[in-house]
Parts: sequence; structure tokens; C-alpha cells
Amino acid sequence: MQKLDWYYRRLKAMSADEIAWRVRSSLRDRTDRLFVSRRQQWREPSVFLNGHGWSDGHGFRVCEMAVGEIAARSEDNPVEKARYASLFAKAEKIVEHRLSFFDLTDVHLGDPIVWNRDHKRGQDTPMVFCPALDYRDVDAAGDCKFVWEPNRHHQLVVLGRAYRASGDIRFAEAIAEQLDSWLQQNPYGVGMNWRSGLELGIRLINWVWALDLIAESQAIGPELHQRLMDSISRHIWEIDRKYSRGSSANNHLIGEAAGVFIATNYFRNLKNAATWRRRSWEILNREIINQTYPDGGTQEQAIGYHLFVVQFFVAAGLASRATGQEFPQPYWSRLEKMFAFLAILSEGGENLPQFGDGDDGYVLDLGSHARSVREWLAVGAALFGRADFKTLAGKCAEPVEWLLGKSGCERFEAVDEPRDKTICSSAFSDTGYYLLQHGEVDSPDRISVVFDCGPLGMGALAAHGHADALSFTLRAFGVDVLVDPGTFDYFSYPAWRQYFRSTRAHNTVVVDGRDQSEMLGLFLWGRRAVARCQGWEPAETGGKVAGEHDGYACLPDPVTHRRTLRLDGPGRTLHICDEIVAKARHDVEVYFHFAEHCVVKPTGPNRYVVDAGPGIVEIELDSRLAVESFCGSENPICGWASRGYHHKQPAPTLIGRSTCEGNTLLACRIGISPAVGSK
Repeated sequence: MQKLDWYYRRLKAMSADEIAWRVRSSLRDRTDRLFVSRRQQWREPSVFLNGHGWSDGHGFRVCEMAVGEIAARSEDNPVEKARYASLFAKAEKIVEHRLSFFDLTDVHLGDPIVWNRDHKRGQDTPMVFCPALDYRDVDAAGDCKFVWEPNRHHQLVVLGRAYRASGDIRFAEAIAEQLDSWLQQNPYGVGMNWRSGLELGIRLINWVWALDLIAESQAIGPELHQRLMDSISRHIWEIDRKYSRGSSANNHLIGEAAGVFIATNYFRNLKNAATWRRRSWEILNREIINQTYPDGGTQEQAIGYHLFVVQFFVAAGLASRATGQEFPQPYWSRLEKMFAFLAILSEGGENLPQFGDGDDGYVLDLGSHARSVREWLAVGAALFGRADFKTLAGKCAEPVEWLLGKSGCERFEAVDEPRDKTICSSAFSDTGYYLLQHGEVDSPDRISVVFDCGPLGMGALAAHGHADALSFTLRAFGVDVLVDPGTFDYFSYPAWRQYFRSTRAHNTVVVDGRDQSEMLGLFLWGRRAVARCQGWEPAETGGKVAGEHDGYACLPDPVTHRRTLRLDGPGRTLHICDEIVAKARHDVEVYFHFAEHCVVKPTGPNRYVVDAGPGIVEIELDSRLAVESFCGSENPICGWASRGYHHKQPAPTLIGRSTCEGNTLLACRIGISPAVGSK
């Protein structure tokens, strides 16, 4: 249960219209609760079907490959054979009810699977009317993320792919068995798995893909089919009447609308399907513009969620094309921009900077790694004929064939690669990210610096933003050197949630021990820093960028932090100049967070050498800074990197501290040696 002050702050973040909508929603939930408590004798007429049978409602096929085709053609292709051997091995574990997600590896979910359980804590979630569940209360309900993840049913698509590739009926039967047990344990409106519209949307998309991949198997019998269609109808109806609105209309709204749009395109014989489809189509058209900037970046200021929503928009776009209800050109143009945003951020190395929240979310498991940026750039290359996407992807990937068929790989191969592979300094001025770069794509000596001079986050909540104004990351030799440490957790560990969102968890400056922006809740911000770019001078050698923010203007003696980064590519040097504009005395801390694989050793006063693996970096901090190092400290929390939800590793962190009197300039320098073995 949230504290009263949280509810007060949350209300302040809402408009009058949103408050009125939430009041009406609360009244609706009270009515719903009466019907659900009567064991669902009540049935909303709009959920009934027009017609029966499995095939009469199909609007499109998700895959053009014949059953067993992949296994047959892979016999003479060792690389492809090994790839699909990996798929079959993963599917065999899923048949045994063993899944890997977050920090759990091959965890057994029960026999039959226990769907309403946090399998990390071994804690069952209450089977009560779903709106009454406080999903933030870990002690009462478990960590909702660990409940929801296996209930998204990504694993059913893996089983479907394995069946389609091999023709082994066991994989199709496993889908039927898991769907049957899920329907038995999850009656409409009861439990955690009906609590979030986003979860319903993702599950719908995975059901569509899984069911279509096994359509020829006849594994779904008439009785299961009828129960499944009833649940699908209720999923769609539940989302449609409860679409996220107001301050909550972020990536959740996109996922909800994508689920409804794809399901109503596939199950076209549902009563009211046309109405539901039209509304979801309108939402997707609107939100691809509303939730992204013209430069292609996400307004949530959370790069992990950028790839997530790209996958929603791709799946919905392909469903629209397959059924003749094409999205207009602005939709596809903005989606191409979103791919371009990912592509440019990928030029310095495969790992993207982890600015903002990330929770490992994805839509469909169609390849070796569901969140592989390179594999999705291969999809973008085939969709848009982009040579730059193809260069970064390297080769045609599994998702291309599963989404676009054999013609997708042919389209990918037909794209010419550019002769010039130089990576250039680039500005996403709408999003507020600036890249200083030098070198060539895939060269071991390329350098990429990403500077964050953007807003805290989107809308009244800025829910997935971090207090990271004027932070930066550094990639050299194709690997991470200075990193954004990530997210780690949402609900289970409040102290860690606070740390990873804080200013001290980013490569920027902390003044008087304060965060730049004010945290009011797990996904709620109050006073927030406003950052702005003051100068942008790109050059072939790298260039210069400068910015400032007002996050410390609230101090009794207001402080402005200004930062200038200058990259000398040929000289392999990055200069960092921090200006503290103030009148009185202030305590200043400058943070440098290194990747977990880096080894940092002192070589002299304020000088350190960093072994990053493929190469060496030398960092020299301003002589007025007293430097302290941390690695894996829990008191205070410092020196950590999180590469995934509930994953964290000790990572070196340097903190330079000084007490500044009035206006102060602090200069640091990073020298980047050539990669080991490079010429």
C-alpha cells in the first residue's frame, strides 16, 4: 500500500481530465468486482464470436515457410544447422517447463506450470479481483516483474518456431498444454495476470504468432479452441475499455494498442473486431508521433524502451500490410527514423548506452537474442533498404526470415553496402543526445562519446528517466569504457532502485550531495533539472559539444553546472571541462563509472590506467580533486554496473571530490591508446 503523500504527489501530476477519468474507472472497477465475484456468470455481449472454427477468422499468416522446411534445408548448411540446433535445445527446456528470464536460469515453473507465482521468491500471488492488487507491494504480491515475464508467453513463440522448423509435433502439443493450464489458472479478472493492459497486449501478440506457427498441427482441439477464443476476446475487450491515459500513456499505451490491433487483424471474426481495430490503429498512428521526437529518439529518454517500442511498431506495421490496412507514410517514416536512431548509437559498439530505465522488455523471441540490436537492424535494412543498417547488422538474421519470409533475406542481400564506413559525429538535438565520434564502423580503433543533454523524461511523471543531465559514455576499441550503470530493479530493492536512478550513478557532477532532480516515487519525479545544449561543433576529427543544466538552482546559493566535451580523434584524447557557476562554497563530486570488465590502477597523483581489454585508456583528473575509488561497495552503494534486470556486477568507479569557492573550472583528460594489435 502506497503512503498518503505518494497519492498526493501522484494526483498533482494529473490533469483534471485524468482525475475525472480515474474516478470513473474506479466506479467501473467496483461494478466489475461484483460480476467477477459471481464467478463470471456475467458476460459482456461484445466478447462473443461471429462464426466458429479456427481458419475462418485468419486475417494473415505470420510465417510463409512450410513445416519442416528449415530442418530439410539445414542438413547441408553447418552454420544454419547449428543455429537451429540451439533453437531446438531451448524449446526442449520449455517443453520441460524450464525457463530463463532476468537472473533466473532454467528455473522449473512447476508441473503443471504455476502461472501466478513469483518464481524467484517462491511466492504465490493473491487470486483476487485484479484492480485490488497493489503490484508495487512485493511483500503482499511478490515482484510483479517475475510473475508477468513467463506470462507474456514469449516461450510459446519459441516452441512455435521449433515446430515450424522441424515438424516435431511435441513442440505444438507443448503450446496446447501450456495454454490449457494457463486458462485454467487465470479466470477473467482475477489475479496478477489480468492486472496490466500492457501484459495483456504482449500476451495477445505472442498468442497470435504461436498459434499461427502451429496452425497445421491441429494441436489445438475444439474445446481448447473455444476457451482460448473466449479469453482472447476478453483480453481485447479489457484493453480497449481501459487504455492507458494521461500521465500513464507511455510505452504501455503502445503495447496495449499493438496487441489489440494485431489480434483483431488475425482473429477477424470476433464481434466488434472492426471497431477495436480502428481504435487501436488510430492510437498507434498517433503515439508513434507523440512518443518519439522528429529525430527518431524516444521521449521517455530510456534507450532500453526505444528498442521495445520499435518491435511493437514493426509487428503492427507488418500485420497492417498483410491485411491491406496500411499505415500512412508518416508512420513508416517515423519508424525508419527510430531505426536510424538505433543505428547511429550502435556505431561505437554493439552495446547501446543505458540512459534511463531498462527492464529487458521485448515483444517476440524470433532470434538468438530477443534484444539484439544488430538482429533488429537487419530487419530495418530489409524493410527500408538501408545500407547503413545492413553494415551494422553484418548479416541477415533470424528475425528477418521469421517476420518477412525468404523474400526478407533476399531484400537484405540486395541492399548495397556503402563504400565509406566512416562514423561521424551526430546530433539528436530533439532528444538531446550528441555523439562525438571518430574512426570507421567495426574498426578496433573507433571512438564514440555519447553526451546526454536532454530532458529528464516524458510527460508529468518522467517515469523512466534518470537524474543524468550532462552525463556521458565512452566506447573505444568497440567496447564500453565509461558507462551508464543501468537500472537493476524496479520493485524489490528500493535502495538500489534509488541509487541507479540517482545523479551519483552517472558520469556527471554532484553538487552538495544532492540529486539534480527530485525523486518522489519509484516512477515519479518532482522538481526536475532542465538541460540545454549551448554549443555543437562537429568535426571530422570529433568536435566539441557544450551544455548546462539548472538542477541545482534550488540551492540557497543557486548553482549552474556547465560541461564541455572535446574529442580529438587523431590525437585519441577526450577533454572534459566542468564549470561550476556559483557565489558561495559548495562540495563538488565528479563521477567516472567504468564498465565491469575494466581494470583501473593508479599510476600517479590523480592519474589512472584502465585496461579495457582490447586497449588501454589513461585518465587524468583535475589536480584539485581528491580521488576515491569504489568497486562493488554496498555501504555506500557505489561501483556497480547492471546489464539486465536483477543483474549487477562490481565495476570500478572513480570519484573526484573538491570544495569549490565561487566560480570554478575543473578539467579532466582521457587518453585512448590504439587497440591491441591494430596498425
